[in-house]
Amino acid sequence: MSTETSVPPPRFSQLNPVDAALLETLLKEAPIGFAFFTPDSRFQRVNRTLAAIYGLASEDCHGCTPTEILGSSDAAAHESALAAVLAGEAVVTSDHHLIGGTPNQPDDDRHWAMSWFPAYGIEGEITGAALIAVDISERHKAEVTLRRSEERYRALLQAGNQIVWAAAPDGRAHEDCPEWRAVTGQSEEEYLSRGWLSALHPDDLERAELAWGDAIEDRTIYDATFRVRVRSGEYRHYHSRAVPLVRGEQILEWVGTHADVTTQRDAEEVRQRLTQQLEKAAMRTVRLQKATSDLAEALTVDQVVRVMTEIGDTAVGVFRTAVAMLDRERLRLQLLNPDGIPDVPGAPPSEVGLEFLSTMTLAVREGRPIIAESPEAFLELMEEHENASAYIAHTDERAWVALPLMSAGRPLGALRFAFREEREISDEEKVFLEALAGQCALALERATLYEREHSTAEALQNSLLPEALPDVRGIKFAQLYNPGTKYVQVGGDWYDAFRLADGRVAGVLGDVMGKGIKAATGMSRVRNALRALAFSMPEPADVLTGLDRMFDATESEDQITTLIYFVLDPETGRGHLGNAGHLPALLIAPDATPQLLEMDKSTPLGVPLPREHHNFFVPPGNTAVLYSDGLVENRKRSAGAGLDELVTVASQAPAEVVGDPQKILKYLVERMLTGYEQDDDVTLLAVHVPAERD
Repeated sequence: MSTETSVPPPRFSQLNPVDAALLETLLKEAPIGFAFFTPDSRFQRVNRTLAAIYGLASEDCHGCTPTEILGSSDAAAHESALAAVLAGEAVVTSDHHLIGGTPNQPDDDRHWAMSWFPAYGIEGEITGAALIAVDISERHKAEVTLRRSEERYRALLQAGNQIVWAAAPDGRAHEDCPEWRAVTGQSEEEYLSRGWLSALHPDDLERAELAWGDAIEDRTIYDATFRVRVRSGEYRHYHSRAVPLVRGEQILEWVGTHADVTTQRDAEEVRQRLTQQLEKAAMRTVRLQKATSDLAEALTVDQVVRVMTEIGDTAVGVFRTAVAMLDRERLRLQLLNPDGIPDVPGAPPSEVGLEFLSTMTLAVREGRPIIAESPEAFLELMEEHENASAYIAHTDERAWVALPLMSAGRPLGALRFAFREEREISDEEKVFLEALAGQCALALERATLYEREHSTAEALQNSLLPEALPDVRGIKFAQLYNPGTKYVQVGGDWYDAFRLADGRVAGVLGDVMGKGIKAATGMSRVRNALRALAFSMPEPADVLTGLDRMFDATESEDQITTLIYFVLDPETGRGHLGNAGHLPALLIAPDATPQLLEMDKSTPLGVPLPREHHNFFVPPGNTAVLYSDGLVENRKRSAGAGLDELVTVASQAPAEVVGDPQKILKYLVERMLTGYEQDDDVTLLAVHVPAERD
């Protein structure tokens, strides 16, 4: 009897004793499990490996049925397999079951494939059953790993909304793709006919098909985006990418993916539109800032109209720009630039009442933008009026925008833009044009007020300056007044010359800092006070002291006024000169270097300081020149540098100029302002003593 069983070992027919012993050893020691069952499904023999699978010793299995030693699920599998082979079935396998386990080999770590065979006697009858168990744990793990990898890959594709497809080496659809057909509604026959190409948008088909053919021919990656007709009939955007599977030099097949990118594409289009809108908004902001800056420098109505015409051309792209002002009392619109509306039949006149039908009068009456994006829209706005029909027939304009110019809620005028082509005006552009009209209205109102103030101040200044200089024997006076050319505002520069009661003459040149009415009226007060003081106590020190007292009493602390004042005896050319913070007088001689008549430092009027005067002598043939700071100082030249340049320029004056006070003033202004932008008034007063006395 064997030590492992209580039953005698089986006999192996036709085997010699040595072979039988070898087989016995193989069955006992092999890593493969073996078992023999009697016809009544009991274990007859169990080797050590299989017993270990069950977690038992071999002797514990002999004579038992599977139900007696195994768990219910494993026992049922054994009983079912035994019944099948004992009934004559050739072989039964159960390699998908997990059987038994040991402390060192947990159930979830080991997998066994079991094969069942019937055992036949000499006469061919079934005498029992044999079981072979093979450890397939590593294969099982590999299969599980592969299955999980496939599941994860499929889940990833589903999460990414991708459909996997395959094609033959020549690009034909050689296997079905149910996921794709679920999207497009194609039948299997339709898909296997032309594949995914048959679902493409007609406008995208040729491009996608050519690219697919090129990829197949060149054996390169296929990458394309196209529109696909889905089951509902609508079109969605798909991105397709395919790569060839190559073994050696041979393409086995093409594998690719289709991904619905409609949402991403829509988002990208929205992002692009937003980007374009932001860029346009930024550009409109820049243009509006530029327009605001340009209009801020336009001081007169004509300048505002000119700037608006330039803005219409560069910032809006219009063909013509027209600006009109409203006369509120007469309720009439006056066109400020007649060339803003072409002179053709049906065109409105340059001045019309608000009852007249035009885009500009409509804008003023209704207080809103009037837009006609085409001639048809224009005729509809104009109520098919005969003038409108005639105008459309002759004008080269094809679209129009008219905007009211509003100030403090009241109409100031109208702005009209005309385009050469029909044009759709977007909401954003309409907002920009309304903002532009608002800036134009502010500029027009400011220019109107400026012109009114300028006219008043200019009239005041002209009335305060002497109409003519005194004609005095023995001396000659000359003057030159050159207002600023860029900022045409009336300033506080002034001059005066007059006879005194004792036969001498007095001359003065002053500068009241500032512009406009305030400067002009300040100059008027100082001029009148100086004349009054000069006739009672003419000496410069006395006059300046009296002006200081007047200044303290009448002028504000922020008002700065400087002046230079002299009295001169016409017979001798001698007198006195006083300075209140002004630039020094220039003495020009025909035979000597010009010189500045420097004196002790002085202060403007109203600054407490004992006033003094100095001897003043103009020899025969010489000219003394008083001047304002606009002659020597500007944004690019300091006063000190300007004074040095003034002396140099005077020294280069020709002899015929030096002998004529009017010519010397003109010469000095022309030479001193050449190469500089004049930004202040330039005022000069000259007193000349002729070389030959009468």
